[in-house]
Amino acid sequence: MVAVNLIRMSDAPFRLVIVDCQKNRGKGIAYGSYSDRHLLNVPCGKMSAFPDDPDHFLNWTLQQPDYQGIDRSLLAGAFVPRNVYGAYLKDLWHEARMAAQGKKIVLEEVDDQVVDLDKTVNGFALQLVGRPGVHADLCVLATGNQLPVDPRVANMSYASDERYFRNPWCKKAVEHADSSHPVLILGNGLTMVDTVLGLLEHHHKGRIIALSPNGFNILPHRHPGLQYSALSREISATTTLNELVGLFNRHIKQIRRLGISAEPLVDSVRHMSQQLWQQFSLEEKRKFLARIRHLWGVARHRIPLHLHDKLQQLRIDGQLTTIAGRITDINPTDAHLLVRFWDVRAGQSKTLEVSRIINCTGPQTDIDKMEQGVLKNAQTKGLITQDDLKLGIEVCPSTLNVLDSGGQPVPALFTLGNNLKGLFWESTAVNELRSQAKNLAQHLLRGM
Repeated sequence: MVAVNLIRMSDAPFRLVIVDCQKNRGKGIAYGSYSDRHLLNVPCGKMSAFPDDPDHFLNWTLQQPDYQGIDRSLLAGAFVPRNVYGAYLKDLWHEARMAAQGKKIVLEEVDDQVVDLDKTVNGFALQLVGRPGVHADLCVLATGNQLPVDPRVANMSYASDERYFRNPWCKKAVEHADSSHPVLILGNGLTMVDTVLGLLEHHHKGRIIALSPNGFNILPHRHPGLQYSALSREISATTTLNELVGLFNRHIKQIRRLGISAEPLVDSVRHMSQQLWQQFSLEEKRKFLARIRHLWGVARHRIPLHLHDKLQQLRIDGQLTTIAGRITDINPTDAHLLVRFWDVRAGQSKTLEVSRIINCTGPQTDIDKMEQGVLKNAQTKGLITQDDLKLGIEVCPSTLNVLDSGGQPVPALFTLGNNLKGLFWESTAVNELRSQAKNLAQHLLRGM
């Protein structure tokens, strides 16, 4: 979307190079799903790729054959497949390609991977895996999600076992699962939901166990369209984390008297979340991550009601079980994977025999723990530095220039999205990404 905005807003020709080795280029992992049963968890009417054109995706969807004739207001509140959004992004990129030709913009799409970069006198030299490098006057690190981290146990041999799937978004993770033993899913969030749906779509009949540190059940969208403003009116620029928690608790009590759950409270401060995060002290941020993060995540990342009903029925039928616990050991055998874990609620160690393990714990954010690659190499050279919480990269908030190891802006190097999680906390949803992409494109064009 940075590239799309650059092309849309440019008044003069320039050279634009995109280096990307992903199979679903233009869609990314999130919207290049292997299944049409994987749905957006945000209504269609709120998924425009352009902050200044909020109905763009809705209008596009209404023109597609599968959605023609559907009532506009009904579709605006519906949760369409993520692959539909992927097709939307592909259309945007096709239009951008055509526009680039008309504006004489030289567009190069390189099917490769950047593994290293070096500062030069007038830009950056990018090293690729399989072909000559690229020189860039301006460089944007739009690296997206990393793979989840492998659970650390004494015997790490499981990590190379074909029955362990570190990448939960690949189709192989849900294909041909042996139903004689349970499938173990690590994590209990949105990716777990998609993985369960994928297993069922591929005719898995056995048990599915979701293991996560807290074992919270994922929530549905229960109050679509309900607006609540009383909480946000009480929040100021000096509100501390403890004060914010107190305000939440008081307002939750008020709305529960009316039979309303807490989700509208979370939605009501959605537009303030980045501001609140930035005003917290480092100590407050650490406290949030340790005590509130998982509760916030459950309340924020909800799923369509009918999918929630499906999961509940699976639980009632005994096919899906959620356990609060942590892995302590994994040992591969010829017949299964032997998993030992600490059961939080039971307060004791237990053992499971599972046919496969699918890691849905969420993307790794700590560069120190990543495999060798462009981010790790750039950090080693001092071109980028992690934030104190190991959530992302230090940047200048106004320009999205990365900060080097000395805390100084690197003039020609920028980033956005997941890499800004340490700065903004909320920085991975379309609502944030579309604004970041547009603002960054405007800044880049001013510097050309």
